[in-house]
Amino acid sequence: MQEEVAKAKVLIEALPYIREFSEKTVVIKYGGHAMVDEALKKSFALDVILLKYIGLNPVIVHGGGPQINLFLEKMQITSNYIQGMRVTDGETMDVVEMVLVGKVNKEIVGLINHCGGKAVGLSGRDGDLVQARKMKIMSKPEVETAPPELIDLGRVGEVTRVNSDILQTLDAQDFIPVIAPVGVGEDGQAYNINADLVAGAIAAELNAVKLILLTDVEGVKDGQGELLSSIAMEEIEQMIDDEVIQGGMIPKLRCCASAIKGGVGKAHIIDGRQEHALLLEIFTHKGIGTEITG
Repeated sequence: MQEEVAKAKVLIEALPYIREFSEKTVVIKYGGHAMVDEALKKSFALDVILLKYIGLNPVIVHGGGPQINLFLEKMQITSNYIQGMRVTDGETMDVVEMVLVGKVNKEIVGLINHCGGKAVGLSGRDGDLVQARKMKIMSKPEVETAPPELIDLGRVGEVTRVNSDILQTLDAQDFIPVIAPVGVGEDGQAYNINADLVAGAIAAELNAVKLILLTDVEGVKDGQGELLSSIAMEEIEQMIDDEVIQGGMIPKLRCCASAIKGGVGKAHIIDGRQEHALLLEIFTHKGIGTEITG
């Protein structure tokens, strides 16, 4: 009986959050170990289905870096990264699109549908959902007096516009959108876009109440390696300059800050290796991971 009472208390704790977030949009970036481990994949699918059934509107944007790397290795194509971004030439772009859209996206959709949900897979190219342009980044000179140089990342893009019409249509029919982070340029070319940045742009366009990024770490840590439960977005650039934040965490936090500036309620970076991580973040008082606030 004590176990049943404990379950009832969990439901009661979740009640105010269910009420608060009912009919609100939650954008989830799905990536990391949660996309590989079979138990975590099913846990994620069930979490998303539950969110939909109790009245939230989940929108999923997925990554697929490990799966892309596997295919590139088989084709003997070397992967290079600059400032956390994959350098993407034409040949690499073909592999990226094939893996993300043709394989990973369909697997996620299939699992959600198999578990009782209603999911539809999309590429950012479908209906011009994610419109993009070539991303330009500057180098960081080792000598302070040296000027920065423009770095060519190839067909790596940044989001210029999100056409939310198709997402609103799917939501009206109770479907869960699952989006591969491939954008389309004005010339019709495909662009490889960091999934975190796509999730942030979509969250801002949809006025999402939350943006949640699933990662393979507990959250953001300080210089001593301690987990930070909360960060103000004004602190992010200074933490990057101080090299407290490095590598792939840089675009994650920048996309969180951009999303909040665009009107998203809150952003969260959480550990996708934790079973039912989404439910723990959304429906418990304590939550998990790091919260980014305005």
